[in-house]
Amino acid sequence: MCKHILNAQVSIRSPCCRKWFDCVDCHAESQTHPLLQSFEMIFACKKCKKCFRKDVKEFEEADEYCPHCDNHFVLDAITPKAAITVEADDVRVDARMLKDERVAAKKDRPTVFDPDADVDKLG
Repeated sequence: MCKHILNAQVSIRSPCCRKWFDCVDCHAESQTHPLLQSFEMIFACKKCKKCFRKDVKEFEEADEYCPHCDNHFVLDAITPKAAITVEADDVRVDARMLKDERVAAKKDRPTVFDPDADVDKLG
């Protein structure tokens, strides 16, 4: 699991040490040698778990998909951003989230403040 790119769709086999990494930064963190660059890359799709080779010199738009399962693996990278946020909406803006909408309020049920129907009768 890559901590640098959150939506990594493939793992890449490095040609220098023949190990699998999700990105260049993962290789740099775990290895002491620099990444050897080559024009032929070996990918492992994370969806179907099958490996395939691509030649970077002849990379076309059709090569952005896994040949086995058609998973689109060339995506804009989503990198994590440090932020301190509240996970829910502000309650002061929208108070509907405090109500339990599964329980419907009964209109015909009398309350303490309703006038009693039998008050006008003399007994």
